[in-house]
Amino acid sequence: MSIIRIFKKNITAALLVLLAFTAAAQTAPLSSNKQAQKLYVQAGKSISYRLYDEAAAQLQEAVKLDPGFISAWQQLGDVSRKLQNYEQAELSYWEVLKINPEFHALTYFGLAESLLNQGKYHESLKYFIKYRSLPGLSDNSRKLAEKYIDDCNFSIEAIKNPVAFIPKNLGPEINTKDQEYLPSVTADEEMLIFTRQANRNENFFKSDKRDTSWKTAVYLSGSINTEKYNEGAQCISPDGMYLFFTGCNRPDGLGRCDIYVSRREGSSWGEPFNIGPPINTPGWESQPSLSADGRTLYFVSTRPGGYGGYDIWRSELLEGGAWSDPVNLGPNINTAFDEQSPFIHHDGVTLYFSSNGWPGLGNKDLFFSRKDSIGWQKPQNLGYPINTFKEESSLTISSDGRTAFFASDKEKGFGGLDIYSFQLPEKLRPLPVTYVKGVIIDKATKEPLAASIQLVNLNNEEVLYDDYSDHETGSFLAVMPAGKLFGLHASKEGYLFHSENFSLDKPGTRLHPFQMTIELQQIKAGEKSILKNIFFDTNKFELLSESETELKQLIAFLKANPRVSIEIGGHTDNTGEDKANQKLSENRAKTVYSYLVDQGISASRLTYKGYGENLPAASNSSAEGRQANRRTEFKILNY
Repeated sequence: MSIIRIFKKNITAALLVLLAFTAAAQTAPLSSNKQAQKLYVQAGKSISYRLYDEAAAQLQEAVKLDPGFISAWQQLGDVSRKLQNYEQAELSYWEVLKINPEFHALTYFGLAESLLNQGKYHESLKYFIKYRSLPGLSDNSRKLAEKYIDDCNFSIEAIKNPVAFIPKNLGPEINTKDQEYLPSVTADEEMLIFTRQANRNENFFKSDKRDTSWKTAVYLSGSINTEKYNEGAQCISPDGMYLFFTGCNRPDGLGRCDIYVSRREGSSWGEPFNIGPPINTPGWESQPSLSADGRTLYFVSTRPGGYGGYDIWRSELLEGGAWSDPVNLGPNINTAFDEQSPFIHHDGVTLYFSSNGWPGLGNKDLFFSRKDSIGWQKPQNLGYPINTFKEESSLTISSDGRTAFFASDKEKGFGGLDIYSFQLPEKLRPLPVTYVKGVIIDKATKEPLAASIQLVNLNNEEVLYDDYSDHETGSFLAVMPAGKLFGLHASKEGYLFHSENFSLDKPGTRLHPFQMTIELQQIKAGEKSILKNIFFDTNKFELLSESETELKQLIAFLKANPRVSIEIGGHTDNTGEDKANQKLSENRAKTVYSYLVDQGISASRLTYKGYGENLPAASNSSAEGRQANRRTEFKILNY
C-alpha cells in the first residue's frame, strides 16, 4: 500500500510517522557533539532506506553522546514507534518535551499514540486532546486525532464493562516459536488448518482432532505449499473439501497477491488454480472467506473504489462457475483505515473481521456485524478483554457459535502470534446452525460412492449445498441454519435417488448435528425409495408447495432413466378407520401420479396404488413410528 494512496484517502498514523521524520530533520538544531551529529545524519540515511533497526541503534548512540540532542530524541521516538517499540518511543518523546515542550506538534501525537498502544488510555486521551488543540493542524490531522480520542474514550468504558473471556492456547501441538495465525476449522471441528510463518515463508499446516484433542500439526500438502512463494490467509469450506487461500508473486498471478482454490481428493489436495478476474486484479487480493453454501466469497483488497487502504469485498458465484464483479461491503463495514480478516459464519449473515478504523482498544480489534433485510448493521466491538491494545485478528467461529478461534501475541505464548480458543459470550454469537454429516455407500456392496448431494430449503427451493461426496470415502457435510425446512437428495447414475428431511423450522427445535449412512440402491425391478419430502395436510391429498423440490427430483430421475416405469404408492398409519385410510392413501398416490403426467411423464410409465395402513414401515405404537408410516414411495416396475 503506497504512501500516495494513504495520503489520498486519509492521513494515517504511518504517514504521521514519516511527517515527523521530515519535521525533525527540517527543524533539527545541530548537536555540538560532532560524532552525535554524524550518527544523526547516518540515521536519516538509514530511514530513507527503511533500515529502521539500524536507524534506532544510531540514534541511541547519538543521544548517549549528547543527551540534550532534541532532534535525535524526536527521531528516535518516531523510529521506535515505526518499529512498534512503544515503550522506547514514549521515553523518547518525554525527553523531547522535557528539553522543549514547544519543539513540534507531532511530539504530542507520537506520545499519545505510544501511550495508546500500551493501553495507557487516560494519559493517551490527555495528549491527543492537547495535540488536537494546537494551532495550524490540517483538517485530516484533526480528524485523525478525534478518531484516536474516540478510541480512548471507548477503551476506558470497555474496561469498566468487561466481557467473559478465558482464552486457551491450543498448545505445542499447534503453536511454535514461529508465527501461527488465521485459523480455519471445518463445521464438525475435526480439522484445523492455519498459516505458519517461519523464516519469512508462509505455509499451511493441518491438525486433526481425535478424542477432543488436537494432534500435532503437519505440513498440509506439497501441491499447495511451496518454499519459493508465500501461501497464507486461507479459509476452508465447512465440509473440508475446498481450500481458498492467498498466493503471492506466483508465476500465474495477476497481481502481488491473488486468491487460489484447491479441492481435496480423499486424503490429498488437488493442484490449486488461480480463480482469476474479476476477483483477482493487478492489485492485492487476500484473506478469502467462503459462505457455507459456497456461493459468496468475501475477501480483502486494495483495489480502487474502496473506502481506505484495505477493504472487505464480496463476489457471487454465477451459473457456469464464474464469479461476479466484486461489491464493496460499504461504509457500515469499511472505513478510511484498514478492515481485514473477514470470516462469514455458516449462518450466512454474521460477519466477523478486524479493523483499526472503528472505535477500539488499539492496533486492530475484532468486530462483528449482522446482515438484515436492509444491509449490514453497524459493527460491534467484541469488547475487553477479548480486544486489547495489542493486535487481535483472524477470528473463526465454530458452526454451533460457541467456540471462537483467533490469533494473538499474548504474553506467555510460544512465540509471536499463537492460536487460541475461547467460549464466545452469548451476545456475540452468530445465529444457530447445525449440519448433516454422512457417508454414501452402495447398499449391496457397502462400497463408498461419489454421489451428487443437494441440500435445499423446501420453502423457497434455495440450494444451500450442491456437491459430490468424496470419491474415496463417500463422505459429505452440509450446513443448515435454524428456522427452515430442508430436503437432502443423494443421487448417482444407475441408482435410485435417496431423500431425507430436516425440520428445523419448528419453535423450540433442539439443534444437534445429524449423522447418517445413506445406502443407495441400484436400479432394479422391485426396489423401492421413500419420497420423504412429499407433504400433505392432515387427512387431505392436495400437495403442499414444499413438495415441489422432491417432485422435480423424481421427474429428473425418470427423464434420466427413460426405460424405467414405476408405481407410486401411498401409505398411512393406523389412526382412524381402515376404509378412510385406504381411500386417503389412494388419493395421495393419484395426486402424485397426476402431477407427473401433467409435467410430461408418459402415463404408460406410471401406475399408482393406495396401501392404506396395510404395509407399515415401523410400529404404530409411537409418534415416530406413525410418522414413518405416513409416506409416499415409488417402486421400480420395469428397467
